[in-house]
This record gives sequence, structure tokens and C-alpha cells, in this order.
Amino acid sequence: MANHSEDLSQLNISIEEKDKLVAEVIRYVLLKNHQNSGSPIKRDELTQIVTKNYRHRTLPAVVIDEAKHKLASVFGFEMRELQRARPSSTNQGRASSQQSVADAKSYVLISQLPADVYRKYVEDVNSAHVTGFTFVVISVVHLAGGKIPEENLWHHLKKMGLFENDESHPALGNIKQALETLVQQRYLQKDKISGPEGNTLVYELAERALDGPVNERVKEYISQVVKRDVASVVIN
Repeated sequence: MANHSEDLSQLNISIEEKDKLVAEVIRYVLLKNHQNSGSPIKRDELTQIVTKNYRHRTLPAVVIDEAKHKLASVFGFEMRELQRARPSSTNQGRASSQQSVADAKSYVLISQLPADVYRKYVEDVNSAHVTGFTFVVISVVHLAGGKIPEENLWHHLKKMGLFENDESHPALGNIKQALETLVQQRYLQKDKISGPEGNTLVYELAERALDGPVNERVKEYISQVVKRDVASVVIN
């Protein structure tokens, strides 16, 4: 504790001031996560909360690290820094990489609660249709080997009655925007790949879809669908 106080004195800030900054960062992260449906939060936004009144260049890192610890221990969230992978396609040509630089300095909140506890106390039953759409899309990409050209993805979605030009779906509204939201939330990443036949948009599983619990639930979902299909064949 003495060492900690010493570190703070070098930063020209009291424990009370530091605790207030940590609380402000936590409040901002939770509110932004709720308002933006889990889209990434830029580290720059959190840094600005700290540097608004304090100028020490290492202070933001201290505050953000403590905020991450408290989000995990008090609220049950991991504040995970995004490490956006480059497209796995070997023939990627000039894949867009500007966004990957920005995303590497962003965070998403990942629940650490057990799945049954999360479903009972956190999950919003009114958003079940969004959860269903998310799992359908992730499952299609998963079955395609983790990445799929945009044209192929829409081919599969159309078989389920989900059309790219549908802007007034009774449950999802604008289908194209619903898919784009999964990119913003980091379930998918979208990259432009240049090849001999021109540019191709490719969707690939991103951090949230590759997270252990989500990945397991997707496999369970696929297994249930396969079992149901097999059962219907046997009955017929």
C-alpha cells in the first residue's frame, strides 16, 4: 500500500482523486456499452476522461488498469482489449488494415458470469430475436470454416427468409444494418480482399464469436439443429 501511495505521489494525485477517476471511467464504459449495444469503446475516449484535468502521461494507464480490475471483481465483466487479426486468407491482396490499427486500441465488455446466471439475471428476453439472428449468422460463418464471402453469406441467409434489401423485417428491421451491427459489436470482422476478379468482401469470426463460452454455445446450437434434422428424417 505504501508503494502504491508513493506511485500516486509521483503522479501528483491523491488516492481520492484517483478513485474518482476510476469511478468515472467505469461509469462511462458501462453506459457506453449499454447505449451502443456492446460496440467497442476506444481507449482514447477513456484517456480523455483522465487527461481532462490531469496531464501526467502515465496516469491514464494506471486508471484504466484499475477500472478493468474493478469491472471484473465488482461487475463481472472482462474489459478486453481488441487485438484484431488480419484476414486469414493467404491471397488477401491489399486487405483493408486501417481499421485494425484503431481496433487494437479499443475495448469490449465480455461477461464473466456463468451462462445460466447471465440468462436468468442479465439477458433481456425482449432481445431474443437479435440473439437468435446473431447465433444464426455466427453458425453459418463457423460452418464455412470461420470466414465466408459476403455473396455466400447472403445466399445462406436468403434460404432463411433474410434478404439484403429488406429494410422492414418484423423482428429485425433493416437486415443489412442488423448484419453491420454484428461487425460493430465484434462478432464479425469485414475485410475487402483484392484478387484477380476484383474486390471481394469477406466476413470472418471476430473476438466475441471466438470467445470460449460463445464458441461453445454456437457448437451446441449447431449440434441441436443437426439432431433435429436427423430426427425429422428418421420420422419421415
